Amino acid sequence: MRPSVMGPARFVRLFQSARPLLNKTASDLTWNEFLTLRIKQRRVNVASSCVTALGGMLVGWGFIANIEIDPTEPILGFDPFMVSAAGLIVCGFLGYMAGPSVGTVVFKNFIIRKQAASFAKKNTDFLRHVRKNRPDPSKQSYGNPVTDYYGEKIGSLKDYRRWLRDGRAYRRKAEKFL
Repeated sequence: MRPSVMGPARFVRLFQSARPLLNKTASDLTWNEFLTLRIKQRRVNVASSCVTALGGMLVGWGFIANIEIDPTEPILGFDPFMVSAAGLIVCGFLGYMAGPSVGTVVFKNFIIRKQAASFAKKNTDFLRHVRKNRPDPSKQSYGNPVTDYYGEKIGSLKDYRRWLRDGRAYRRKAEKFL
């Protein structure tokens, strides 16, 4: 038996069918994939906030542990141990606030390195949709609280549709003064 020889036309067709899998462009990222990546980004940001808060507290503890404190003399009129504890809490808070910046860098450079451009484009489109469709919060009341203003709870297309319905219901209630 003679082995089959792959002709040039068949090779080109085979290469063209595999090309979309190799070169995923910005237009290939679907909305469901984008929303899944958005949830993953939020989780990475929360995890990095916890890590950087712990790191901030460790840095603060390293600084506070090396200071000689006289317990009989107040610092700014307060007990030195209370000032030390407040300083430690402030260091942890500053670390926590730096967490989302660190998480975004980790997410874009290590988790979605190949899809970062398409993710940024979809994120811009998504935020434009949210800005266009969000309700006016100036008409909120206790009986009619504003829905998710920034669209933070949107994790799928089903959630997006529900968010749109909630916004329409809010507008309807605001117009009818219900």
